[in-house]
Amino acid sequence: QVQLVESGGGLVQAGGSLRLSCAASGRTSSNYAMGWFRQAPGKEREFVAAIMWSGGSTYYADSVKGRFTISRDNAKNTVYLQMNSLKPEDTAVYSCAARYGSAYALRSYSTYNYWGQGTQVTVSS
Repeated sequence: QVQLVESGGGLVQAGGSLRLSCAASGRTSSNYAMGWFRQAPGKEREFVAAIMWSGGSTYYADSVKGRFTISRDNAKNTVYLQMNSLKPEDTAVYSCAARYGSAYALRSYSTYNYWGQGTQVTVSS
């Protein structure tokens, strides 16, 4: 089992920045991936970004590329999502997720086994 705890959400004005954190504990492994997904009211959950724990390869949704950065701290077993130039359409509940294995289908939320509780990000115009 892997436990994930997110923090760092909040209210910010358009153009501002926030950093989300996701601390992992339990049966973590070097052979796993962590991702961030978001879900706005009335919309489906969508992929935001992912990172491979081994090697550090990163993947982004087109809508956030160039504005968001995913990174990891191996010593702290923590993944971060730095969000810059935030827009009102970034408003959503952001959740981190983890799974074992390769980079196959990283953008598909159904391939992740472990989820955090979610944190609200609200961007005002």
